[in-house]
Amino acid sequence: MKTEEIKNQEFRGERPLYMRHDLRLTNVTIHAGESAIKECRNIEAEGCRFEGKYPFWCNDNFKINNCYFSEGGRAAIWYSKNMQMTNTTVDAPKMFRDMDGLSLENVNLNHAAETLWHCRNIKLKNVVANEADYLFMHCENIEIDNLTLNGNYTFQYCKNVVIRNSRLNTKDAFWNTENVTVYDSVLNGEYLAWYSNRLTLINCIVMETQPLCYADNLRLINCQMAADADLAFEYSQVDADIRGHVVSIKNPRTGHIVADSIGHLIIDQNIKGPADCVVETRKK
Repeated sequence: MKTEEIKNQEFRGERPLYMRHDLRLTNVTIHAGESAIKECRNIEAEGCRFEGKYPFWCNDNFKINNCYFSEGGRAAIWYSKNMQMTNTTVDAPKMFRDMDGLSLENVNLNHAAETLWHCRNIKLKNVVANEADYLFMHCENIEIDNLTLNGNYTFQYCKNVVIRNSRLNTKDAFWNTENVTVYDSVLNGEYLAWYSNRLTLINCIVMETQPLCYADNLRLINCQMAADADLAFEYSQVDADIRGHVVSIKNPRTGHIVADSIGHLIIDQNIKGPADCVVETRKK
């Protein structure tokens, strides 16, 4: 079917483009209103501005490039499939809910609170997410390259995640996650990855207090622990190869930890069985 183009127009009110298919929007402005492009299929938006609420709900197969979502365009993209967003700035919170198949590249999420919930099959590349509390709740099948994240309580209850070349400034991150691998990244935040299962960190830097506690099947390969990453690994099942110094380790449950040097090893009456973790400094 031939694609229809709408160019240099403005829309407002409720559902002005409802149930439209095979449509290209160029330099279009969606003013205050609701559900402007709802229940649509095969949509392309280029150089558009979205100011109204819920513009892309229940859509399938759509591309958004070089666009802007104002704060009024909150909860913009929910219950949709197969979305590609590139070169776009988003000032709206609560983006992306209950979606399957979404790709973000060169995107700034400036008010990313409660964004990306209950989504599947996600790819991010060169993304910045600020004010990102509770980003990625209950998501699965995620691939990330070069994410800068500022916000707390992120990636909770996620499954099947691969992250590369990123900096995550976030406390209480990766709680209750399953099957997560992080490469070449900085993880800066208190209480990292408690209650996680099958978390692997490769060539990473871990910062802030009490990281990696209550974890099962935890692996660290060629990682570093910052000077403030104290009281690590409490009650965890862990296999860790750490380069450099570890300030303190407390009551690891089982496994093997090796580091260049260890400041304090705390084993007290509260340790949980099997209580057989081998903790040692690397032989020189």
